[in-house]
Amino acid sequence: MTFAAFAFMWKKTIQAHSRYIAKWACQKHTTVYMKQPCKQWILHLMTKAAELKTQACAEIDARRDDIIAIGESILRNPETGFREVKTEQLVARTLNDLDLETQTGLAITGVKAKIAGDSAGPTLALIGELDSLRIPDHPFADTETGAAHACGHNAQIAGMLGAAMGLVTSNICSQLGGAIAFIAVPAEELIEVGYRMDLREQNHIEFLTGKAEFIRRGHFDDVDMALMCHTKNDDTASHVANSSNGAVIKKIRFLGKASHAGARPQAGINALNAANLAMTAIALLRETFYDEDTIRIHPIITHGGDAVSAVPAEVIVETFVRGRTLEGIVDANNKVDRAVRGAAIAIGATAEIETTAGYLPQTNNRTMSELWGQNVKHLYGEDQFYIEDHRTGSTDMGDLGHIMPVTHPYIFGATGNGHGNDYLMADKEAVYINMAKLLAMTTIDLLCDQGHQAREILAGQRPKLSKSEYLEFNRNLMKKVRYTPDEMTHE
Repeated sequence: MTFAAFAFMWKKTIQAHSRYIAKWACQKHTTVYMKQPCKQWILHLMTKAAELKTQACAEIDARRDDIIAIGESILRNPETGFREVKTEQLVARTLNDLDLETQTGLAITGVKAKIAGDSAGPTLALIGELDSLRIPDHPFADTETGAAHACGHNAQIAGMLGAAMGLVTSNICSQLGGAIAFIAVPAEELIEVGYRMDLREQNHIEFLTGKAEFIRRGHFDDVDMALMCHTKNDDTASHVANSSNGAVIKKIRFLGKASHAGARPQAGINALNAANLAMTAIALLRETFYDEDTIRIHPIITHGGDAVSAVPAEVIVETFVRGRTLEGIVDANNKVDRAVRGAAIAIGATAEIETTAGYLPQTNNRTMSELWGQNVKHLYGEDQFYIEDHRTGSTDMGDLGHIMPVTHPYIFGATGNGHGNDYLMADKEAVYINMAKLLAMTTIDLLCDQGHQAREILAGQRPKLSKSEYLEFNRNLMKKVRYTPDEMTHE
């Protein structure tokens, strides 16, 4: 790194930390310094942080080929949620090579390793997601399963492991406070709902997403705050949204009566007609939603009948009900149930509705986002980071954000449409190497000076829910209801 680049990093680090250090200095020093904190002490501390960032980035640059190889290997071996066996093994092997004690098989396929700093303090989790989508016509799709990394989770894992390389092999962790947990979580993408509900029936999981299962099983009990990064496909280097939608998940089963579709359709009860009528009713409900709740409902039919010559006797629909607020989600969810019931009654079919917790709405910690942004500006320039108000996608990082401070920024470098067959990691330097650098640099900001910034954040943000409250809320969302044309029963 050139002297000019180092000086720029030093300046930005001072700006990022100055308000916290001034406050600390006012509390710790005599009244002489309460009006003017010790500049030499501040400069020394900021120089130390900048030096640590330089060391971490140099180590990541030295491991550049290894980090890219990890991301590309995962790209070519995609696995959907709670099936990520090969990816789990790769992550565990990489962390073990860093001499970290590694736990595997967490929530079926999750991985976790932890390293302590030089003093007691907060634990920061750096998170990557193991799972892929199912996009059979993606150029890197698995030919047997249709699994494909069309959301960039392969880059998340490479970035998280690259940050681990930069922080651990350079011995930086021993100069930080608190601890760092490197965590690879399964099943962020809420797909294959039927498969996951089967896992729940078999008592392998309770919740359908990886972070929710991690919370339930206690794998975040020793973590105080969390950071992860996602890829994106626009022209600004990085951004973060203050919030994002949550969602509940619904599996709807319409049951009719089979009959010959040509000779005696009148003797049957067409479950597909009931499903189509329900989806039409849901579409016509859209004007009843408040704009500020950003409601999104997008059903698909996963089973539409058994034979073209028979009146469909069973049709299965899966859908998300997304929204910005818990109140908005609950309202929209009740309206969907009403539409399904009305459609079933109109056709004379039976409807079974299974509702389960999906994602809670996310709120990112502003200070953590700003620290990330300062590091982005160092790498890419002053105009290459912004904070937006809200995004209507969903993530189980929202669940974690209800019990601890988190931030979930984005970095550019992808091309194509997210979740599409053309979504690819084009700028490998950005999505693999610079993601790793930004994770490492922001970790240093949070945990240097005995974790002072992390402590300040924790002191200023109370959890929205305790762990027990979170589990109770999610469990209360789960219900299974059966509607018949003339009665309703609960299971």
